[in-house]
Amino acid sequence: MTLDKLTIKNLLIIIADTINTIMIRIYSNPDKRISLMRANGITQKGFTLVEMLVTLTILAILASAILPLAKTAVKREREIELRRNLRIIREAIDAYKRLADEKKIEVEEETEGYPPDLETLINGVEVKVESKEEKSNTKIIKFLRRIPKDPMTNSDDWGLRSYQDDPDSDVWGGENVYDVYTKNEGKALDGTKYKEW
Repeated sequence: MTLDKLTIKNLLIIIADTINTIMIRIYSNPDKRISLMRANGITQKGFTLVEMLVTLTILAILASAILPLAKTAVKREREIELRRNLRIIREAIDAYKRLADEKKIEVEEETEGYPPDLETLINGVEVKVESKEEKSNTKIIKFLRRIPKDPMTNSDDWGLRSYQDDPDSDVWGGENVYDVYTKNEGKALDGTKYKEW
């Protein structure tokens, strides 16, 4: 039998109400409590065993409720970072392709204007820049400072697809870098596979 979030929440509310009722009964009449302690020969100040057990029970219940939420929050942060890093790399690939389409950089015919590898985006390429003096100068343009890490695999080893590869291919043809994806086989919080992002 599985418990959904609403059932767990209701269970926690019932437990909290029960503990609250017990604590109110214990502390509602402090004079009676103190007189009971004195009648039993207890004159020390401090917490009773029941008070300690109730407190520890409350803390255990709260910790068990918070732990899944913390795991979900960590997973969500990693997913946000994955989306951000994929966007950064894809924008760099698109910028390279744009310059190739504008004939500002020299590319080989079989690359379709896409970078041959991710290192090319870091090392940069020579771009033809026309100045007012009718001269053709070149300058180096870099598209990435570094290859972003894949937060799901904790490495900079991304899955690559070339323009000639199938859209769902797991093997890189090596002709160019048309797209990147994570090599993590897991599922996201929304149910999609990370490899399909």
